[in-house]
Amino acid sequence: MAIDISDLVTGSVEVVARSFGSAADTVIRLGVTGLSRAGKTVFITGLVANLLDRGRMPQLRAEAEGRIEAVWLQPQPDDTIPRFDIEGHLAQMTGDVPEWPESTRAISELRLSFRVRPTGFLSGVRGTRNVHLDIVDYPGEWLLDLGLLDKTYAQWAEDTLSRMARRPQGAGFLATARAEDGSLKHDEARAQALATEFTAYLHAARAAGWSDCTPGRFLLPGELAGSPVLTFAPLPEPASAGRQSLWHEMERRYDAYRAKVVQPFFYDHFARIDRQVVLVDVLGAVHAGPQALEDLRRTMADILTAFRPGRNSLLSRLFRGRRVEKILFAATKADHLHHGQHPQLTAITEALVREARDRAAFSGAEVSAMSLAGFRATVEDKVERDGQMLDVVRGRLMGTGRQAAMYPGELPTDPARLLSPARQGAERWLDADFALMSFAPARSSLKPGEGPPHIRLDRAAEFLIGDRL
Repeated sequence: MAIDISDLVTGSVEVVARSFGSAADTVIRLGVTGLSRAGKTVFITGLVANLLDRGRMPQLRAEAEGRIEAVWLQPQPDDTIPRFDIEGHLAQMTGDVPEWPESTRAISELRLSFRVRPTGFLSGVRGTRNVHLDIVDYPGEWLLDLGLLDKTYAQWAEDTLSRMARRPQGAGFLATARAEDGSLKHDEARAQALATEFTAYLHAARAAGWSDCTPGRFLLPGELAGSPVLTFAPLPEPASAGRQSLWHEMERRYDAYRAKVVQPFFYDHFARIDRQVVLVDVLGAVHAGPQALEDLRRTMADILTAFRPGRNSLLSRLFRGRRVEKILFAATKADHLHHGQHPQLTAITEALVREARDRAAFSGAEVSAMSLAGFRATVEDKVERDGQMLDVVRGRLMGTGRQAAMYPGELPTDPARLLSPARQGAERWLDADFALMSFAPARSSLKPGEGPPHIRLDRAAEFLIGDRL
């Protein structure tokens, strides 16, 4: 089918016009995603609550300078996307018996509008203006799926089977796949059995702390559950395979997954993002061991291939689509560490995303890494152990609700002490143990004008949207 270039340009102009809004308004589309257990819902809830009541946001420069006159929620521009339930999530986290909200399982959106006074040379002649922040929340598994757009079924199957060989959870399916003859005639019952066993492996791998568990919709199928587009699995490539073979049918379904699931997400949502937050459970990976940390490092490098980093301009939007101008890689759960160890956590995060940072910087995008907590669940304390005073955090344990103090171990000041053995394939840390507890939200009593307690949300907001305020 022929495509008229004028149609493409006209369509791009319409997208740009919708993105910019009226001449007096600025629109920022902020994508928020994260890998398993990274805390996307908690991050967004804490961020929005603290932008509405900014008493705990001193590092947001526009607030510190008194230029933000008002912030309010209003209907999102896209009526076809579910609204992020900020009110419900905040009520769960700040109620009489606080609890964490359920994790992200589908895309959602929220619009937060600012009325700000200008600064600089034109501040005396220009009035206030509106800045609209459209926050798009989507599962991290969907982000990883974008890498499939550049892979054939044969390439994906080979990569996936190779990855399984390094994971204990993959031993069962790997044996099944190697015993399968993909050149035999397709049998639907066999295809479904393979897909079921493969899906079970993905769930087990994610629960064990592995980062790359694609295809993502196998973990979050939604309305696609049971459909042929989610009924395939990786198989070794046979020497030959006819059109009626199991291999060919698996290939066809994989291609349908890319075309009917991954591509629409890219064009409808992901390609329209200006700024992006990728939340990472670095502490969880360290706790899981060297191989999980190395898997996370590789995943971080792969993630940037899904972005189109660079600076937005009118011509780039017309002919290349929107570019992601700023990317923040944030290590969550900083409240599980005493603040004295936050620099080490940030340094490890920066080392993990070094390859991604270099690629983005070459394209003109800004990339930053930091450690934060969207909703602080602990307080800091000191305890004595074997005659030594230790810096700990104290909080309410998940499940039991009892108070407990945690000392997770001393993170090294040099990230190479973790990343080097991880790259070399070590199975465990030789000179340290890292422990984690799961804390429930802390009971809080908020003063008027204050959002929930957090760690560095104000710095994150300044990096992501401060230039537009």
